[in-house]
Amino acid sequence: MKVWFSEKDVGLGVPLMRAIDKGLANSRIGIVLVTPALLRRLPSEGIADKELSALLAGERLVPIVHQTTYDALRNVSPLLASRSGLSTAEETLAQVAEKLAELVSL
Repeated sequence: MKVWFSEKDVGLGVPLMRAIDKGLANSRIGIVLVTPALLRRLPSEGIADKELSALLAGERLVPIVHQTTYDALRNVSPLLASRSGLSTAEETLAQVAEKLAELVSL
């Protein structure tokens, strides 16, 4: 199992959008951490919006709602909110991490 994280895996001087595109193309599972900051960024149609659009085209996308709600997410992205996911308001971070570990090990 290999985890690709754009902020960690894209080196200096590398074209960011192309590196993200390659990472998304090679991913079998997408995990989106939904925070108040993400909800503010998505309407601006920047990089986060483009990544989300690509992830929504795939079959395995898991939203993790943290410090916000699915209702707030539904107001910004009904498609992402329609995916089954996890909430840190309902489960501890350790429980969320355990469930994600199980998912990626399948």
